[in-house]
Amino acid sequence: MNELLELTTTRHNPHVDPVMAMWEWQIPVYLFLGGMVAGMMIISGYFLFTNRHKESNCSCFFIPIVSVVLLSLGMFALFLDLSHKLYVWRLYTTFQFTSPMSWGAWILILVYPALIANILIRPAKWMTEKVPKLLEYSKKINEHPFLVKNIGITNMILGMMLGAYTGVLLSTMGSRPLWNTSLLWVLFLVSGLSAAAAFVHLFAKNKYESELLAKADNGFLIIELFVFVMIFLGLLSSAKPHIEAAQLLLNGAYAPVFWVFVIGIGIIIPLFIQLLAVNHKIKHTAIAPILVIVGGLILRFVIVSAGQYSHWFNAHFH
Repeated sequence: MNELLELTTTRHNPHVDPVMAMWEWQIPVYLFLGGMVAGMMIISGYFLFTNRHKESNCSCFFIPIVSVVLLSLGMFALFLDLSHKLYVWRLYTTFQFTSPMSWGAWILILVYPALIANILIRPAKWMTEKVPKLLEYSKKINEHPFLVKNIGITNMILGMMLGAYTGVLLSTMGSRPLWNTSLLWVLFLVSGLSAAAAFVHLFAKNKYESELLAKADNGFLIIELFVFVMIFLGLLSSAKPHIEAAQLLLNGAYAPVFWVFVIGIGIIIPLFIQLLAVNHKIKHTAIAPILVIVGGLILRFVIVSAGQYSHWFNAHFH
């Protein structure tokens, strides 16, 4: 008597067809926090590279501390998403060159030493009170200006890698037409820079840096709009599944959230407010930066949810 063999393939997985239903709130939260930390590393690294650490109230002193906290929260959200939490350590027993997830796991590990090196340039007072030896490390680092510049360069490089990876992670999934664009990593990187600039602008004590980041954020928001246009042009000029994926955001189920919260509240309105502020027509307030940050978070939720919903022709019938 022949044995009955039962095979389970991805084409008959209820979590994949007809739509993907694998990722919940943890992934967009992780992507947002990771992207914002990436932007903050680039900003802090730029300030170190341009010797702004000589200013007593440089933002480059509090940025790495906040980044460590936010990145840890993001990694905790990612950990909550894992089905086999006890085996997370196995990610660090190998490096798969062609796997974005493997790249991401190692980039995240490298980010922490870079942030700690940034913190050691001038540790916070509450840190030196608990660990006085940190002052010795800080003195030794500051005796070598080239070392400070290299810490800045390292933070900028790892920040760009971290920000880009969050988009590459999704775009390599050819099974989801909305994510299958080579510009997604650019969108996430620019959005991360925008959220980071808004955050630092909100809390910066240095007036020059606050003004500089408001201007920079206006540029990031304009670039973000341009990248959106390029992504939609690419999708709408491609195969039918890609056109349908674009329509999910343009006039489909996700259109109201996309147009109102991502484009309107997250980009257009804060851009208008900040353009008035940097031209000294109105005073800087917390409204625009908060809208940018909220818009960046909602962007990740929309892209992750709509991307999971997008699919190929009758994929569930094959």
